[in-house]
Amino acid sequence: MKKILGVYSAPRPHWVGDGFPVRSLFGYDGLGRHLSPFLLLDHAAPTPFPPAARPRGVGRHPHRGFETVTVVYQGEVEHRDSTGAGGLIGPGDVQWMTAAGGILHEEFHSRAFTERGGTIEMVQLWVNLPARDKMSAPGYQTLLDAQIPSVDLPDGAGRVRVIAGEYGGGKGPARTHTPIDMWDIRLAQGGQARFDGTPGHTLALVVLRGTVLVNGDTLAREGQLVHFERDGTGVTLEANNDAILLWLAGEPIDEPVVGYGPFVMNTQAEIQQAIEDYNAGRFERAA
Repeated sequence: MKKILGVYSAPRPHWVGDGFPVRSLFGYDGLGRHLSPFLLLDHAAPTPFPPAARPRGVGRHPHRGFETVTVVYQGEVEHRDSTGAGGLIGPGDVQWMTAAGGILHEEFHSRAFTERGGTIEMVQLWVNLPARDKMSAPGYQTLLDAQIPSVDLPDGAGRVRVIAGEYGGGKGPARTHTPIDMWDIRLAQGGQARFDGTPGHTLALVVLRGTVLVNGDTLAREGQLVHFERDGTGVTLEANNDAILLWLAGEPIDEPVVGYGPFVMNTQAEIQQAIEDYNAGRFERAA
């Protein structure tokens, strides 16, 4: 059984732009230092928005050196970036954007959602890239709900949507630069299940909704993250009520992490170069 190293609660929410009130469960300058290859996780908890004339969201901003993974649970989000890519993702869909050498992008509520109003809920995860890939060409994967395998758990305990990696014969559609398991776990009230991680890999379990008993002795509630040791394999979960969880596991990247806002590189000199390139407009030209 994997030993639990800690249970961490998200701080108060803050706004990203005017469209996403998020709680940051970890960042690369805090707990994220121990969660390689993962750098940051924001959860925009269910928030109702009235109809509006102008889409709410986050205007154009840069990234370099990592990937952003956006999972939509409720609502619709439109994305555009400096490579010319973009699109719309709705409930169950995932946007996997590789910023790599540099990208400018923006995210807003879709126009149709803006006009009718509704509830937004989403998660954005930042995934680090190894040094060899940090300055590669940017890319974009749209992973629609219909493309993501859903595997039923034994005894009606729930199901697992496999976004990346493999579970129960289901293989996630996401292409990753290092080995990663990203599973969207849905447990029914009273459901019990055992999951096996890979020895030596980082493992964090994020509770987005509900309350679960972990390894028979630790309660984890909505808005909490459970951090496990890298040794061992087994994790048991029992849901006290209907629960939604995010399983994040991956091979650690054994390289320095130096970050400054939307740039995550390996050295301070590379950060300075990213700032200079952005200010000189090279992100736009490179795209």
